[in-house]
Amino acid sequence: MSDYRNDVEELEAKSATAARLFDIRRIIGGLFVVYGIIVTIAGITASDADLEKAQDININLWTGLGMLALGLFFLVWLKLRPTAPPTPTTPATPDAPPAPPAE
Repeated sequence: MSDYRNDVEELEAKSATAARLFDIRRIIGGLFVVYGIIVTIAGITASDADLEKAQDININLWTGLGMLALGLFFLVWLKLRPTAPPTPTTPATPDAPPAPPAE
């Protein structure tokens, strides 16, 4: 019975790690930061002809900075409020089957 309990605890730990790894805030924040860097570089290197097309507004620069800010917001949010690991359910008696997960 102790081997079974150790296996269950090990799987719960792996599940919690996977949940934190694939948190949607990490994915969204990372993508916005990467795309924000690319668009900001495009805005910094914009030519006069590009600026003239956009009525002298460097839209790539402003959009890239906005994307960077949003991406950093998501990553800071993830750092400050990490995903809570699921609470393990323990059976009342050693022979009882485990309780179904809460929905």
